[in-house]
Formats: sequence, structure tokens, C-alpha cells
Amino acid sequence: MKTDLTDTTSSKINKALVLGRRAIGTPAVGMVLTLVIVTDEENAYDALKAANEASREHPSRTLVVIKRVSRSPRDRATARLDAEVRLGADASTGETVVLRLYGEVVDHAQSVVLPLLLPDAPVVVWWPVNAPSDPANDPLGALAQRRVTDTYSAEQPIQELTARADAYTPGDTDLSWTRITPWRSMLAAALDQVVCEVTSAEVEGEEFNPSVELLAMWLADRLKVPVRRSKSAGPGLTSVRMQTNAGPIVLDRPDGSLATLSIQGQPDRAVALKRRETSELIAEELRRLDPDDTYATALKFGLERLDEEAATTAPETVVDTVVETVVEEVAEAVEEKAPAPRPTAKKTPAKKAAAK
Repeated sequence: MKTDLTDTTSSKINKALVLGRRAIGTPAVGMVLTLVIVTDEENAYDALKAANEASREHPSRTLVVIKRVSRSPRDRATARLDAEVRLGADASTGETVVLRLYGEVVDHAQSVVLPLLLPDAPVVVWWPVNAPSDPANDPLGALAQRRVTDTYSAEQPIQELTARADAYTPGDTDLSWTRITPWRSMLAAALDQVVCEVTSAEVEGEEFNPSVELLAMWLADRLKVPVRRSKSAGPGLTSVRMQTNAGPIVLDRPDGSLATLSIQGQPDRAVALKRRETSELIAEELRRLDPDDTYATALKFGLERLDEEAATTAPETVVDTVVETVVEEVAEAVEEKAPAPRPTAKKTPAKKAAAK
């Protein structure tokens, strides 16, 4: 069931929700939370599709806030709210309200959203794109217990991680962190199978992918070892190599779907490690509404500490190899240049004699 409301108010939207529930025969509200999606018109369809799929696991009232751009001074001075109410089959297992804000009401989105929140139910705000630098102090973010961003969609993802760390507030999380949950689980399970001590690690992935940095910082913070970040052609994360006193442990995923776990002294094992859809990521984030302390400690570890610590505390085998290579190159250069001055010394007197 779908109801379109033009130039409406929050009270009229609430009334349309009640009438719609009665019309489809479900007068009771069976939602467990309110999910607020703040996006633009371009990304609204994909975000709403992901939220509807996630609502099968978490029935929720989904409020999609779309701030429309006013192209003329007259439009910017005119405040208007259009809404689209979806119930039943059009909204999967939850309720959906698409809000389009025009003019001055764009700067007061929290006043429109607040009357539509479910009473006594947690609120989650998700910014698929264009997230604020400080989500907790955003007017809409201040209404929520959890605030979900996605640094992968930012113009400068790596720099965005530093801004997230500086402005972190308990309740903040990021889908770039959610994407590495299977990797963290697999690496922890691999270390449980071997009695060893990790001495260093290397995380490899495509450039401008914040999930690679987050996984590297998590390993460095938990294992207290130097971790190096390497670049690859992707897709996404491609491999993690951990050097231990019992041999290397490698988790390699070159195709973005199937990974290979290699442990010294054990046969290689194929592991399903596919790249997940956005709906799966959102469903995972909605399973817990308490602050993610592990994400906070990994985020605050510091990007600058990754390669610095790996360079200053590099394994001795690597240093020895580099030194040996440099010594060999210097020796070869000396041998090539040593005979060069002899013919020059013989020719010099001949030139002087000619000059006389």
C-alpha cells in the first residue's frame, strides 16, 4: 500500500500510517526500532532497497530523509515537505516513509523526523553518503543511539578515518568496519589453532579502501606487533600475512569470493569469504545497539603508527637481506669503476705535451 502526500506535515504523515495499518489489517505496531536514512536523491533507491532487505531480520520503521536542492532564491525561501508512505508489501516487513524536504525546512530536518519516531524504541541514523564530520553533534545524529557512516563512499576515505577518530563518540560505527568482520573472525580462529607468537603482520588491499587500514590497525592494537599496509589491485581486501615463530599464517583472497588459509604444517584450506551486500552489513549493525568498543580502540590506534612501527621494528631477516643486497651492489660498482682512472692518467701527460 502506497500513499503520496504533497505539501504535508508530520501529523498528517502519522495519520496516514495509522489509516494504512488499519487498511491492511495490522493495526498494531510491531516495529523494533526506527531507522533514519539521510541521503540524496541519487542514492536513495539503493539505500532504501538495502534497508528493506535488512528489515526482514529487524522489522523497523524506516524514515528516508532526502534534502532536495533548491535551484532558485524563490525555491529556497519556500518551505515544503512531501512524503510517500509505504506499508505492507511495498515496505517489506516494516513501515517506510520517504520524506522530501524543500527550502528552509532542509535545515530543520530533525523537527520533521522527531514526531515520526517510534515511542520507546531505539533510533539508528545511517548516512550512506555525505556523512557529517561529527555525527553525534549533527541534529539528526543527536536523536540516535547508533550512528552509521560509510567512509568508503567519501571522496578521501583515508583522511576521513582520521576525522572519525578525532570526533568519535560512543555509538558511532562505520560500514567499512563491518565489512571486515569475517576477516577478523577467520584470523582469530586461525591463531586459535596454533600455539605461536606473532612477530609481524602485513595487510594487503586495494588503494583508497578504509577497510584495509581498519583491519591493519585492529591487528596492530590487538597483537602489539608492527603491521605493514600494502597495496594491491583488489578487489577490496586481498590478503593478510602474519609472521610467527611457528611459521607464517596467510589468508589470501584474490578474487573477492573464495579465500585460502595457509598455516605452517597444515594443509591449505578453502574458506568462503565473499564480499557482502550493503543489506547484510546494515542487518549486522542493527543486531547490536550498544557502543562498539573494539571499533573505537582500532580507530583511535592511529594511521601514522602502522608503517612507522613496521619500519622501525622490521624483522631481522628482512634487514639482513637488504644489507646484503646493498653490500653486493656497492662491491660490484667498485669493481667496475676501479680500472677506470688508469687510462686517464696515461693520457693526461700526452695532452700537456701537445699543448707545449
